[in-house]
Amino acid sequence: MTFALDTLSAQSLKLEAKALRAERARAGEDISHGAALEAVARAHGYRDWNTARAALPDRIVSPWQVGQRVSGLYLEQPFEGMLIGVQMMSDMQHYTVTINLNEPVNVTPNFMFAALRHRVVATVDIHGISPALRGNGHPQMVLRRA
Repeated sequence: MTFALDTLSAQSLKLEAKALRAERARAGEDISHGAALEAVARAHGYRDWNTARAALPDRIVSPWQVGQRVSGLYLEQPFEGMLIGVQMMSDMQHYTVTINLNEPVNVTPNFMFAALRHRVVATVDIHGISPALRGNGHPQMVLRRA
């Protein structure tokens, strides 16, 4: 079990503790929530959970917020729009974003047939780069703050 965020938070350590308990339960070893919190805090270099809790913010600030104006490339075509949905994925390193586009984007490589999208859903990391790649090796989406 490994989690990596640019900024740790109490929330992220609690989620790690929950994952640790689930992992141990699958292995047939039950541990208390408090023991899991202590183990996770020590794994991050803190003396105990109370020390970690006092040193860390409650939550990390998501780089992507609902209502945020964004621009970028979707299927290598430029777009501008607004984020209407943001969800952190379970790996805590990626976000599923839903973008309402100002102008529709053609999602077909053949311009003889157009398939226009007004709204797109994609997965991006904290830097706005999609881990999904197109056939030519370029990311499916590159997202920037407008």
